[in-house]
Amino acid sequence: MIELINISKSYPTNDLYSDLNLRLNAGDKVGLVGRNGTGKSTLFKLILGEEPQDSGDINFPKGYKIGALKQYFNFTEKTLVDETALALSEEDKYNIYKAEKILFGLGFTEEDLTKDPKSFSGGYQIRINLAKLLLTEPNMLLLDEPTNYLDILSIRWLKAFLKSFQGEVILITHDREFMDSVCTHTLGIIRRSAFMIQGGTRKFYEQLMANEEHHEKQKIAQEKKIKDLEEFIAKNKARAATATLAQSKVKILEKMEILEDLDFASNLDFDFNYKETAAKFLVEVKDLSFGYEKDKILFENITFALSKGETVGIIGKNGKGKSTLLNTIAGELQQLTGTVDFHPSCTFGHFGQTNISHLNQDNTVMDEIYSVNNKLGEPVVRAICGLMMFSGDNAKKKISLLSGGEKSRVMLGKIIAQDVNLLFLDEPTNHLDIDSIDALTNAIKAFPGSCIIVTHSEELLRATCDRLIVFTNNGADYFNGTYDEFLEKIGWDEGEDVEEKKKPTKPKRNKKEIRKLRSIIVAEKSKATSPIKKEIESLEAIIPTLNGNDKAKKESELLDLQIKLEELNDEYQKKLDEV
Repeated sequence: MIELINISKSYPTNDLYSDLNLRLNAGDKVGLVGRNGTGKSTLFKLILGEEPQDSGDINFPKGYKIGALKQYFNFTEKTLVDETALALSEEDKYNIYKAEKILFGLGFTEEDLTKDPKSFSGGYQIRINLAKLLLTEPNMLLLDEPTNYLDILSIRWLKAFLKSFQGEVILITHDREFMDSVCTHTLGIIRRSAFMIQGGTRKFYEQLMANEEHHEKQKIAQEKKIKDLEEFIAKNKARAATATLAQSKVKILEKMEILEDLDFASNLDFDFNYKETAAKFLVEVKDLSFGYEKDKILFENITFALSKGETVGIIGKNGKGKSTLLNTIAGELQQLTGTVDFHPSCTFGHFGQTNISHLNQDNTVMDEIYSVNNKLGEPVVRAICGLMMFSGDNAKKKISLLSGGEKSRVMLGKIIAQDVNLLFLDEPTNHLDIDSIDALTNAIKAFPGSCIIVTHSEELLRATCDRLIVFTNNGADYFNGTYDEFLEKIGWDEGEDVEEKKKPTKPKRNKKEIRKLRSIIVAEKSKATSPIKKEIESLEAIIPTLNGNDKAKKESELLDLQIKLEELNDEYQKKLDEV
């Protein structure tokens, strides 16, 4: 449906693509991955015609419409229906019913139609932009970080919508779970070219690693062959009897296409520096209440004690006070009632959107690191900059020149420059790429101190949080359990916000029926997985005996079978869980 042929694009300081080729077919939903700065958003601009490519062609069928979901909100009309109707074409501008129909489909009510579009929450404002986009009847959607600033419920709704969308989608998101659940393919911009596979991000990176290992093995074999040829030529070119043979080897050498060294992007890899403490509880919060006005309370009577080594997640809808609670505990806002008591040995680091906006735009990256600990020597500061992927001259880049993701890494660097035993993290995954989020998750899990996180990432919640503070329409409640336990015991009230069917109630069955059903499922699973297991065993036995291309081919087959087996195991486990 859309084809990019030999696309090249560069800027004075950066070459983004060189002979990039890509073809999307009908119904493809593609997750676009790659490091910050590799040109993911620029690719959208080229497809939309907002920027020209240096060379190459972009082709799509006649009448094919491409729509991009806007991340920002610029509403000019007084009512929701009038704002949405702005997207109607000239011949349809009086057919307001079309706008109403789409709004109702996206969860708005008759009463909502006359409300000010600015009065809706961030998640519903995204739906307004989506309604305007859908009125243009696009064949393809381009979505650049659509989950930024959405709460968990809005993300779940958007996920369900994209799964049911009939056209093509290209999606950029830092949320791996969201991408994998929506997309049929994963596309990466790797070394200025496009690499795409069918399947999710984990399969993509496994395949990429296998390809790189294969390339390295081929390169080693080629270097050995070149060395052997050069030695043969050197020994035989001067001897009359072997000069002709030596000359033929020269021609082989000249025609050989030399395999290049692979350039690898630097990885974000770090740990937070821990300050020892004997405290059992690092912070104790008692009867905490806050509101910007006394008659408009955001939360009240919040009480909990944070143990050493424990992580608490703050979750809920946007606009309910999650970040406000974190900022109140951190002392940036004054509570109306209640107390926040830190242990005398407690030292905290605070990562938040307000902190990022307070970065001095005239400072360099190194200046910002020095600003929190001026006792550090230059080698240590440069080492911290290097950990945050600002090596060499990049450490002297001005803050004003950095992207959102780079500014987030500067904030993490400022925390690393201090010894802390408590972390306050407000939406730390926003603006970071998938690899950087993995590094951040590992650093939080390895941190011996305590942590309070505000996040919309269900993956991060599952990986790090021991307990939760849950914001709902009725205020905030403390939940003594993990995120999965919360979903199992309480769950989200998705009726208002997410257009997903509620799980049907399980019919009551006696133990005999349950055992019978489970044995049938186990038998089906065995029948489906046994041939795959045999193939895997066969490949595992034969691969050590192979070399070169044959070995690489069988390793790739093995990887595909292992992924298929894992998917089948997950599928049948869900069936067993439902019994």
